[in-house]
Amino acid sequence: MSVLSGKNVLLGVTAGIAAYKTSFLVRNFIKAGANVQVVMTPASKDFVTPLTLSTLSKNPVYSTFYDSEEENEQWNSHVDLGLWADLMIIAPATANTLSKMAKGTCDNLLLATYLSAKSTVYFAPAMDLDMYKHPTTQQNIKKLQGFGNVFIPPSSGELASGLEGEGRMAEPEEIISFIEDHILSNLPLQGKRVILTAGPTYEAIDPVRFIGNHSSGKMGFVLAKQAASLGAEVVLITGPTCLSIDNLAIKRIDVISAQDMYEAVHQNFNIADIAIFAAAVADYKPKTIADQKIKKKEAVLQIELEPTKDILASAGKVKDKQFLVGFALETENEIDNAKSKLKQKNLDLIVLNSLQDIGAGFKSDTNKITIIDRDENITSYDLKPKEEVAVDIFDEILKKIDA
Repeated sequence: MSVLSGKNVLLGVTAGIAAYKTSFLVRNFIKAGANVQVVMTPASKDFVTPLTLSTLSKNPVYSTFYDSEEENEQWNSHVDLGLWADLMIIAPATANTLSKMAKGTCDNLLLATYLSAKSTVYFAPAMDLDMYKHPTTQQNIKKLQGFGNVFIPPSSGELASGLEGEGRMAEPEEIISFIEDHILSNLPLQGKRVILTAGPTYEAIDPVRFIGNHSSGKMGFVLAKQAASLGAEVVLITGPTCLSIDNLAIKRIDVISAQDMYEAVHQNFNIADIAIFAAAVADYKPKTIADQKIKKKEAVLQIELEPTKDILASAGKVKDKQFLVGFALETENEIDNAKSKLKQKNLDLIVLNSLQDIGAGFKSDTNKITIIDRDENITSYDLKPKEEVAVDIFDEILKKIDA
């Protein structure tokens, strides 16, 4: 399992003989589970073909701002590429490109994309010995590091000129390993285990019908992705949902009923460092389940219900080292009810949603939350996409566990 799994990797290829190695580099990124998009300088196509890199990456390769040969000319947006990337790597990075990057020169799509990148940018120089050792090259490397870019040192060996020395681009396997180690060293949840619950539960009435709710599982799923992006090993226990998740750091366990979720939680809770209960578990279930489909009749149908097991409360009772986070969806007396749940269930944080807030709650792509901690400190947030809400929740968790 690689920390690169699920990451969007933007590979910039420049015009050096080492460009032939990028075909292997793309393959290794794909094997690690990354999504790869390639941007080439026009001259780099003399060393490796766009067709090769497109085939390996399973994405079109861009080298110009628009394709003049296309019948309907389409703008290749450097801004969109920069925003898409979780990380960018320029390999090989020639002396010419290093100089342009250091000066902010922007005369091709790759350099425009570099200047637009919001993520960490890695660069792996490749050039002849004397070019690499030249004071201007060394100055440019230091300048780029000063900008926050990450330098992947070249190796020593036989160069294309026939000389022996420093200047060979690091091998693809070394580049992958370097980036993985760099990412891991900066992830706050590296080595931590997180369990999450998500979605609804379905409580059977008969073989056809059930009692459920409108939860889509979206909040729990984005929380799982955020936990994985912070370096955690994640167990996602989800009720029925149409959502999918593709990240090797996330183990998905599908359940149906509250009892199923209860059992899955307690099978994994003891190994957790952080547990977040975002599922909308049914509070009641039919006392008896019909063996056959109940036929519709004119008379009123009465179903006797009994409480389901309180999964969050049961976890709070056996909590040891776990940092425990619960969710509360309220329609009235929101703060008081959330504070009561926080204490009764032995939580470290509670995340409050209100159905009174437009754009919050079930099925929506947005949410508006209030976080309350054990000391009853209250932090309220504006309406945001659920991906940003997940960031806010984990920021608060990290503050508490690092305190």
